[in-house]
This record gives sequence, structure tokens and C-alpha cells, in this order.
Amino acid sequence: MSERIYLSSPHMGGMELEYINEAFDTNWISPVGPNIDHFEQDISKYMSGIHVAALSSGTAAIHLALIILGVERGDEVICSSFTFAGSCNPIAYMGAVPVFVDSERETWNMDPELLKEAIEDRIKKGKKPKAIIVVHLYGMPAKLDEIIQIGKKYEIPLIEDAAEAFGAEYKGRKAGTFGDISVLSFNGNKIITTSGGGAFLSANNTYVEKAKFLSTQARDHAPHYEHSQIGYNYRMSNISAGIGRGQMEVLDERVRQRRSIFKFYEEKFSGLSGIEFLREPAGHFSNRWLTTALVDKHLLGVDREDIRIGLEKYNIETRPLWKPMHIQPVFKEAPAYTNGTSEELFNRGICLPSGSNLTTSDKERIMNKLTGLFKVTI
Repeated sequence: MSERIYLSSPHMGGMELEYINEAFDTNWISPVGPNIDHFEQDISKYMSGIHVAALSSGTAAIHLALIILGVERGDEVICSSFTFAGSCNPIAYMGAVPVFVDSERETWNMDPELLKEAIEDRIKKGKKPKAIIVVHLYGMPAKLDEIIQIGKKYEIPLIEDAAEAFGAEYKGRKAGTFGDISVLSFNGNKIITTSGGGAFLSANNTYVEKAKFLSTQARDHAPHYEHSQIGYNYRMSNISAGIGRGQMEVLDERVRQRRSIFKFYEEKFSGLSGIEFLREPAGHFSNRWLTTALVDKHLLGVDREDIRIGLEKYNIETRPLWKPMHIQPVFKEAPAYTNGTSEELFNRGICLPSGSNLTTSDKERIMNKLTGLFKVTI
């Protein structure tokens, strides 16, 4: 069988091993050390000086964000429905209740009108939400002006989940710099990786210092181990941060490569009815973490499952778009404000191989096998 083409595999830049070896040579094999400091500084510089805490995952960052914003058992937190479970699982960790809001069609992210409707309805029911978690899906920024304005109107803090959108921009400003607290992910499939990992970001340094404290088991300042709060083992290791330092050096290049891959697919299918790609609205700059497409079975003769299964036979990995959280079994009892958009996207959408390390022969192989599945000629 041909070598596997992955959806989005790690892509090293060259300097990662040097920083890892430096950690070994200096014996900084722990969740403290120079690589962590440098990695946080690199992210902060890239994100216009925002404060940063490097953590074990993006999910950990959301969990700490909810704690720091005062979410408690029984509280409600609004969250995008069309997302990965890591965006909303921390709400359940808190014993709080997720309130899911569906997507708008232009960016596939949280619909501002539905957000406003949800907030007003929850307030009428005596449950004003304690926070809003908005996700920038597949690297495309949400409609931040409208969402931020709504959050401010009702005095609800915003958690900006930019896990998939590192390097993306909204009106010339980096995604991940808009929220009261923002989150990044460096999982193995993200645009840059630390093998696993994430970051907690805020313009409010008090929040970031609190996150660092809580992420190291909330150890009080004392010569012995003293704890007056519950803490967590969420700090990034110095080894992982070494990988991150090397990855930061190639982040802009990775964004260019991912956008080039999107352009490749877009141009190849430009004359074909039945494949629809997500465009960039005015003011939006996507990192194109994953190239996603909507499939029209009536025009192509195949649906997204036919394509997924067909490509898998040739050892080419694809996957459906996220299954909305409001139709996931684990959240079936959660309140949801829906318009059908995310369910349609899930039913029709597919993620195509998008790794920045795809070769020319990889792309040719994908196209040959993909078009061979269609019931129409292009």
C-alpha cells in the first residue's frame, strides 16, 4: 500500500532538536526552565505583547479560564456548538451547564444574533451566563466585532478559543488577542505543535499569573508544601517548550504553506459544481489550518462519507467536520439555540489533507484519487 497521507501531521522546522538538547544538557527536565520562559516570550511578541502562560493543553487553558472568571457549579456558560469537545468539556468539569449557540453561514462560527437571543432568554429564565466561549473554527476568525459588543452590553466576559487559529487575523489584529482570556493549542495536528500543549493568554497579567499559580498545583509561597487552593498539574514541560521555540520560528511560513494548500484545492475545483469552500469575509484572514469543503451529492453523485471511505482505501486520511455539541449524546440535555447551520455543515462537510509538509506528489495523488470517486468528469 502507498505511504499514508495524513490529514495534518507535525512539521518540524529544524531548530527544535537544538532547544531540546539544550534542556538535556542543562538538566532542565521539568515544568520549569528557560525554554518555557523563551516560548512564552516568543508567543507574547507575536501576539503584540499579550501575557502568556504555557500549559499542557488548550483544554487546560479553558478550564483555568473558567475558574479565574468565577464560574461555579450550576452556573451557565455559552459556547459555540460547532466545535471540538475540548472547547466545552471544561464547563462540565466545573459542574456548570453549557448553553450551545449555533453557527452563522459566512464563517461557520458562533452566530451573533443567536448569541444575543440566547443571552436574553437565559436572563429571562433567571440564569445570566457567566462567560462566553467563542471558537475560531478551522482557522477562520468569528465575527468578533458583533460578539464582543454583545458581551460588553450584557457584561459577560469572553473566552476566545483560538486553538485552531494561531496566525489568523481579524481586521489586521491577531486572533487570540481579543478575549478577556484567550486560548491556543499546540496539539500534534495543529499549525505548530509542541507534541501536546496549549497556552493561556490575556492582556490582564493578574489572570495570567493566577493561571501559572493554579497550573503548578497552587503551591503557596512557603518553605514547605502549603496549599490554600485546589491546583492542577497543567504547566507545560521545558522539553515541550523547546519544541515550541523551534516551531515559533516557522509559524508564518506554516501559515503561508497552509494557505497555499487551500489555494491548490480551490483552483483545482474552480470549474466544478458540487464542491464549496469557505471564503474569507472582508476583514478576516484565516490561517487555513485545515482545508474544508462542502459536498453536494446531487451534483457529484457522492457524499462526504463516500469520499472519506473511498480515500481511506488509498491510505489518504480525511474526516468529517465537527459533529455539533448540541447533538452529541453527552450533551443531549444541554440548552441549545440552533438554526440548522452546523448540522448541515456536519452532514455535508469534509476536511481534506492539509499538512504543510504535503509534497507535490502527495497533492497529485490526492487529486487523482479524489476526482476518481466523483460520478462527474472535471
